[in-house]
Amino acid sequence: MTETVPALDEAVLRDALYDVIDPELGYNIVDLGLVYGIANDEGGLVDITMTMTTPGCPAQDYIVGGVEHRLGEVPGVTGVFVNVVWEPAWSTRQMSPEAKAHFRIVDDDE
Repeated sequence: MTETVPALDEAVLRDALYDVIDPELGYNIVDLGLVYGIANDEGGLVDITMTMTTPGCPAQDYIVGGVEHRLGEVPGVTGVFVNVVWEPAWSTRQMSPEAKAHFRIVDDDE
């Protein structure tokens, strides 16, 4: 008989991703708005849907590796799959208020 393990708390996974820094911008990928979705199952497999600031981003492999490494350190995670998507395209509107303030960004509609 195999024991079912509950799915991991999404907030715990998201919190871990704050440690992944975009090396070009020097800011975490969550506040930059690069993380579009986090899903996981009872077996500890985590699926991350995310984007980069631009297609062909030279830091893509570094960032994806950082996501895989950091989530791999979370107790209960047995595997990480990162799906990099380009739709919807990233824009500064996806950034947190803290990140916008850090970079002194004001959206056109603000």
